[in-house]
Amino acid sequence: MRAATVGAAMLAVGSAATAQEPQFFRIGTGGTAGTYYPIGGLIANAISAPPGSRACDEGGSCGYPGLIASALSANGSVANINAIAGGTLESGFSQSDVATWAQTGTGIWEGREPVEKLRAIANLYPETIHLVASASSGIESVSDLKGKKVSLDEPGSGTLVDARIILGAYGLTEDDIDAAFLKPDQAADRMRDGAMDAFFFVGGFPAGAIAELASQEAITLVPITGAEAEAVTGDYTFFAENTVPGGTYEGVDGDVTTLSVGAQWVTSADQPEDLIYGITAALWNDSTRKLLDSGHQKGKVITADTALDGVGIPLHPGAEKFYREQGLID
Repeated sequence: MRAATVGAAMLAVGSAATAQEPQFFRIGTGGTAGTYYPIGGLIANAISAPPGSRACDEGGSCGYPGLIASALSANGSVANINAIAGGTLESGFSQSDVATWAQTGTGIWEGREPVEKLRAIANLYPETIHLVASASSGIESVSDLKGKKVSLDEPGSGTLVDARIILGAYGLTEDDIDAAFLKPDQAADRMRDGAMDAFFFVGGFPAGAIAELASQEAITLVPITGAEAEAVTGDYTFFAENTVPGGTYEGVDGDVTTLSVGAQWVTSADQPEDLIYGITAALWNDSTRKLLDSGHQKGKVITADTALDGVGIPLHPGAEKFYREQGLID
């Protein structure tokens, strides 16, 4: 996408809405130790343009005029989607698999009321499935988790959903492990105390809680590979093979092969078309590009070229209008 084109689109939005009253827009993220929360903060800053702020073409905010966006710490994908459905969040981040299941009433949402109004704003970045084990536990594969103390993340998280899928692929259930349901920073604290052998976390690397743990304790990043991993990617098209480069976490010197799902920004069809159009334009302007590139390692891979990758639910009409204007949709 040409930067000048995006800039022109944003200026058009600004001129059409200069007199807009303050408008609040919440983004549900995840725990503060994960990746959703810092990325949400970057995006909230990028799309905001509070009343009285200087215009984009005058060196001020290049967000949506009058908008005050905020990133809220939350329990992750499932909780964010439920909050959007209930009207207590305007938008939120979700794993691509969870979003598709929720919108279509399939997978983990089978037998529940589908969230038919769930709509996508953008695909953001790959979320890596981390299986972190203490070096002293002897865990070198998913199969080694049997009989061990393992945290699957908290209820309402996408990590819990994916952890159960992965355990199942290796012939394990929660009954085969000593399961806990903790946020990654809590699980890391337990591991430091010798009370946790391993924990799952789905998020972009480097994840803060894991990086901090690795700087203090010897850890193993357990690979998720082989026929079992191939079965997961075969059964669930949202999963893809992913590699964590050596050196991402202290003490983990070699590349580790695992799986990933897409992190997506979702909202409700009830949100106004012009608002979501403006927010989408703000997401992809030059000013936001600089914030994303400098703000977080995963920010560098959030690009307009991959904004539609793996999106399994309908786009919000405002977002669709923007992508169509930019030639990303035929």
